[in-house]
Formats: sequence, C-alpha cells, structure tokens
Amino acid sequence: MPENVSSASPSITAMIRLDHMHVLAASHRYHASTPWWRKRAIVNGVCAALEIHAQLEEEIFYPALDRALGHDETLAKSRPEHDEMRATIAKLRAMGPENAAYDGLFHQLIREVVHHVADEETILLPDAERVLQSELQALGAQMTRRRLQLLGERPKEIALTTAGTFPIATLLIGSTLLLALRQCLPRSRRAARSRRWDERADD
Repeated sequence: MPENVSSASPSITAMIRLDHMHVLAASHRYHASTPWWRKRAIVNGVCAALEIHAQLEEEIFYPALDRALGHDETLAKSRPEHDEMRATIAKLRAMGPENAAYDGLFHQLIREVVHHVADEETILLPDAERVLQSELQALGAQMTRRRLQLLGERPKEIALTTAGTFPIATLLIGSTLLLALRQCLPRSRRAARSRRWDERADD
C-alpha cells in the first residue's frame, strides 16, 4: 500500500472507537414506547454494525495485537464475547418487536456490548496504541477497505436501517444531496444545449 494512502487513513484504534460510539448512540434511540417499525430498524442496524465490527476486529485487529502482545488475557476473552453477542443477535433476528421478550433481549445485547467496549477502551486500545504505534494507520486503511467490502454485501439493509434509526439525519443528508443535484442538473442541461448549438453551427 502506498505510504501516503496509509498515512491519510484514520488509525485502527480511532475507527474502533467510532464504531463503539455509533452502536451506543443508536441504542439510546430505542425505548419501550418506540414504534415497532423503528424498533426493528434500530435493532437490525445495531446487529449489522456489530456483526461487521466483530468480523473486522477478528480479521485485522486481534491478529495484529496478538502478534505484538503474545498471550493476553483480555484479548483471549474478546472472541468468546463476540460469540455471545452473535448468539443474542441470532435470537433477536428470529423474533419481531411484537414479541414481549424483544425489548429485554435487545437491552441484554447492549449490556454485553457495554461490557466488551469497556475492556477494549480501557485495556486493548491503549495497549494497541503502545505496541502497534507504527502500524496504526496502515491497519486502519486495511480495515477501511475490508469494511467497504462487507458493507457492499448488504447495501439495502444498511440504507434502510440507517434511515429508520437516524431519520432526521438521513432526511438532512438526502435533502442536501437533492439540492446539490438540482444545482448541477441545470448546468448540465445548459452545457448539452450549448453543445447542440455548436454542432448546428458547424453544419
């Protein structure tokens, strides 16, 4: 990988912290009174984010940290904690918001996440910033490329759950994009009209 690409990438530890913030922010939008369709969007979004996050850590972050640290007790229990979260996610995916157990199961998942995040942010990430200091950007670039691949495997799911979880932000982003397109389209039409006049003049 070219040096300028890796140096421009966020560090792998910064990306992991952002993933944690995203999942916890989404979970705070879930309430007992939340409409069922939004509950489903929030849960599906959180589950997808956790699945991708866990896969990225297991493929990229944990092997690098294991190589640098050797046996580490906190790192050793991280993968089994991912498996516990996957088991809870599977149960959530097998039921709907109309199920009386749905709220409780989602809160259980978030408790598992909070426990896992606490260990990572207080132990593993500082350790990584100490022992992988020269590799953090390169690992971040590797994680970015792999994340894009994983997101590309489920674009519709990600779009729908993001819209349901953060509707106002989605609306603002969508409106901004539409306004930008409206400003670009007239210019494109004028340019096409100008080309047609030039072609007629040449005839």
